[in-house]
Amino acid sequence: MAVQKPAQLTIQTILTAFSGYLSGKAVDSPRLSAELVLRKILGISRLDILIHSHREVSHEAYAEMEKLILRRGTGEPAAYIMGEREFYGRPFQVNPHTLIPRPETEHLIEAVLERFAHKGPFRFADLGTGSGCIATTIAAELPEAYGVAVDLSEGALATAKQNIKDNGVASRVTCIRADFTTPLFKNNTFDLIATNPPYVSQSEYIKLDPEVQQFEPASALVPGTSGLEHGTLLIELASKWLNPSGFFIMEMGFWQGPDLLKEFDKNPTKWAETAIIKDLSGHDRFVCGYKV
Repeated sequence: MAVQKPAQLTIQTILTAFSGYLSGKAVDSPRLSAELVLRKILGISRLDILIHSHREVSHEAYAEMEKLILRRGTGEPAAYIMGEREFYGRPFQVNPHTLIPRPETEHLIEAVLERFAHKGPFRFADLGTGSGCIATTIAAELPEAYGVAVDLSEGALATAKQNIKDNGVASRVTCIRADFTTPLFKNNTFDLIATNPPYVSQSEYIKLDPEVQQFEPASALVPGTSGLEHGTLLIELASKWLNPSGFFIMEMGFWQGPDLLKEFDKNPTKWAETAIIKDLSGHDRFVCGYKV
């Protein structure tokens, strides 16, 4: 089904046509997706769409917008089409090399700020940085934070470098292309390790929305069969890489908390104050602890 081109090209008629087209394609938030496309190509705000709904649009601008709407109709995520996604109030470039930052990951930032806002200078690592949203945000929010952003994907790391630069923290965050599940750092290197590693099991992956399965990088989602492979390794590695009293926080699947807490319990002399942090929906979302 093609987009039915309005007889008169105005913001309102185009928005109606695009929303109707996307509604027939079973994509999430058809009207919002249509609004995002109009805002990107026309360089306008959401308020402009409301106030200037009868403004006429050129055929050239319509053609550009139609190309993006057709992409959205295939299920391609709006964030990839727009080329960016907001995270903790900042725009981040995203592309098929990176996962799209999720709002629930912002709770990780809040947990870090709660513990490090008055600490003074400290060193951190963001393992599996993807778009670099965690490393960038920690450094931007905490001017005395110095860290590394690690990812094995060359494409993801290039995106992270650009986001780190665009947000003005390149002097304090270094990107490293490496496998973070290997003995990468010396002992007692960091005061904080914050990570959103792959944690989706194979059985969960086949049930994910098609937008995720078909467009987001599987390697950033699935670590192996159970989904726990990277999490269990990182708890062990973090016990070496953290300084005494260093803080570890990791995003996880909602069902993984008890299993990951058991991993901490295997080394009771290395960990204290281990806990699960819930997201705003009440789901277990992060596991954390302090290095003894």
